[in-house]
Amino acid sequence: MCGCFVLLLGAFAPRLALFLMALFNNEISKAFDGAWFVAFLGWLLLPYSTLVFVLISWWQGGVTGFNWFFVALAFTIDLASYAGSYSRRTEIRTYPSSYR
Repeated sequence: MCGCFVLLLGAFAPRLALFLMALFNNEISKAFDGAWFVAFLGWLLLPYSTLVFVLISWWQGGVTGFNWFFVALAFTIDLASYAGSYSRRTEIRTYPSSYR
């Protein structure tokens, strides 16, 4: 039941889902073998990939075989979110010249 909640929350806010997982259980440290710095970098730079890696490690006991496809798919989603942000950078409204 808790894994389904994390999955639904992670679809919209993966960093929040990872934070709650780190706060209430130790699955993140198990997935990364206690390497907190790698987990933090994943949280900071690749949240969807990190969340999928942790969830698969939690549910399957490790990421092997075809499960890497899902991690690669999440990596693609991470890259797409960065690419979308980059392409919309010109749409940000700036202050009119009278405010400068």
